[in-house]
Amino acid sequence: MAYPTVSAPYGFDAINSVDGKPYAGAIRQYPITAAYGTAIYFGDVVKMVSGGTIEKSAVTNNSAAEPTLGVFVGVQYVNSQSQTVQAQYYPTGVNNAIAYVVLDPQAAYKCAVTDAADADTVTFVTRAVVGKNAIRNAGTGSNVTGDSGSSIQADTTANTAAFPFRIIDVVPDTAINATAFREVIVKINQPQFEVTTGI
Repeated sequence: MAYPTVSAPYGFDAINSVDGKPYAGAIRQYPITAAYGTAIYFGDVVKMVSGGTIEKSAVTNNSAAEPTLGVFVGVQYVNSQSQTVQAQYYPTGVNNAIAYVVLDPQAAYKCAVTDAADADTVTFVTRAVVGKNAIRNAGTGSNVTGDSGSSIQADTTANTAAFPFRIIDVVPDTAINATAFREVIVKINQPQFEVTTGI
């Protein structure tokens, strides 16, 4: 049987709830930190910072200082012609940017699996990773598609509590064969609004 190819990571794509209920598309809007100098792409993991604004998460592991808030799925901002733009990704140097963020702690996300040595190269895992925690590869986002380059790092699955994602299933549709899977379904471990420590 021929399987579709996953040529590159694309970030975290909300598909449904952990229990299988359909994803309703719910998001919350948050301002992006003023003059923030890092692009944020569709499917990137974001964090909330002091002042109630968001930034792209730079860490691959959760920590008390930087838990995961949710996943970025678009933005509204004012461009240099004073026009309001809705876009797939946040470019640097725009004004009045408002991010759209998936916050649902029970959201399930589909994502690609990549190698530790090359965060932009898709690899595979076996079903044995289901139930384990994993870290995220940051990868390289695309200014063409607006998609994130984030993914799950294949060779770091473990029971480590600080790892920010739990693998809840594999994706058979894009497998290399019956036992090697290029995509997995994950949930966020300890999302920022579910932990008792504030900012």
